[in-house]
Amino acid sequence: MSQKKGPPPEEVMRREQAGRTPEGRVTTPAVGTRGQAGVWQRAGEKVALAKEHFGDSRWSFLYDKDTDYASAENGAGRAKAVKAAHDARASEELPVPVQGPMIHAAVWTWEVPVYFFVGGMASGSAFVSVACDAVGDHDAAALARKVALAAVIPGAPLLIADLGRPARFLNMLRIFKTRSPMSMGAWCLVAFSTSAAGAVAADVLGFKRLARVGGGGTALFGTYLGSYTGVLLAATATPLWARSRTLLAPIFITTALASGAGANRLFHRHGPARDALGHIELIAMGSKLVLSAINDRSLGELAEPLEEHRIYKVSNWAARIAVALRLLRRGGDLPSLLVMLSALCTRIAWVEAGVHQAKHDDTAVAKMARRPWNKPRRA
Repeated sequence: MSQKKGPPPEEVMRREQAGRTPEGRVTTPAVGTRGQAGVWQRAGEKVALAKEHFGDSRWSFLYDKDTDYASAENGAGRAKAVKAAHDARASEELPVPVQGPMIHAAVWTWEVPVYFFVGGMASGSAFVSVACDAVGDHDAAALARKVALAAVIPGAPLLIADLGRPARFLNMLRIFKTRSPMSMGAWCLVAFSTSAAGAVAADVLGFKRLARVGGGGTALFGTYLGSYTGVLLAATATPLWARSRTLLAPIFITTALASGAGANRLFHRHGPARDALGHIELIAMGSKLVLSAINDRSLGELAEPLEEHRIYKVSNWAARIAVALRLLRRGGDLPSLLVMLSALCTRIAWVEAGVHQAKHDDTAVAKMARRPWNKPRRA
């Protein structure tokens, strides 16, 4: 820091207190006569000791202390140190052994993945009803709306069973928090169930146009109901779920559509709707396999608890066999059953693998904050 001529402001203040006013310092009050209103006018002379362009701020307690504080060399050194710290943090190796537990694992029971499954099937059936109405097959659309309602009815009891008592579910409806997937999911379940019940009632009473409108609203709510479960998992600190935030919701929505199409196809013994639903199963399950492969690759070693899970292997093989049978136009109702089995096993495997990782793999939790985003496993 360059030296300034003259004493620092602290010394000037001490001299003033001692009765030695610096030369050129104007001590006349600027507010006019005491007890009367002051009249402002521009100063004719520059105030002594005042520096232009906030020059006074360069004085500090470091004055005349022989330091390189805030120098260019020191700034460059700090930048190199920060970069080295960031590089070390992004490395694969941990500086010290991990002492767990790092996080608390989810305490979900079997009711949660089953709720994910029935909610996905209900949303998929709602999509099927809209597609059937779009092509003019209103009878198939009415059946799909009934399947959607039947699938969503167990949703609330499953959530209550997991929470322990009904009052806890009602407490979730006391607030409407848009940034909470759980709060929005509870409200979406209520809205979806109400809309589906209204659409089915309109079908039964013969209000076909109102039923189609209600089916469209149900499908709109189903867009969130079928995907928010993946968002809910990705919003946690569990590495397997958090690092899958990009593709977990699409994986859940594709399996939801496939299970909804499969459930409806079982009720159609013949007709064009049966073939169309088979095509939907093929596209949805094929998309699920592709998205799962991409996600597993991007996770690297974090995907090991999922890939080694027996139920996850069952879900993938069920999906592959269903796709193969659909391409060969063989199997009858077997591909639809395999599609539904794959959707259920997918949700069970994702939940159980994430809980197991949070409980037993503290190193993965620690590495999640250090590993570069989406680093390939075999780079």
